[in-house]
Amino acid sequence: MPNRYRGEIEAELGGRRRVLVLTLGALAELEAAFGAGDLAALAQRFGTGRMTARDLVRIIGAGLRGAGETVSDDEVAAMTAAGGVAAYVRIAADLIAAAFGEADEGAA
Repeated sequence: MPNRYRGEIEAELGGRRRVLVLTLGALAELEAAFGAGDLAALAQRFGTGRMTARDLVRIIGAGLRGAGETVSDDEVAAMTAAGGVAAYVRIAADLIAAAFGEADEGAA
């Protein structure tokens, strides 16, 4: 069961329920991928609300790897999600919100 206070979320990808988390290492991976100089720059980039499909693959892939899955971005790109593009956007947005401390008060 995911713990939002640790930044974890759960999502169905590739026909399986999976836990995702942006650990410090996963955030460092995203800083490098997006050319962000620090976490504030990374948060600012995410805060624009504009993401490419490649951005979604990178964010979701980093979240899966942060949770211990051994998966490449190419494998993430091939995963399906019920709800299509909207589901990928929601997963990435939930993951970012959980990582940057916007966990729901009632989450455990």
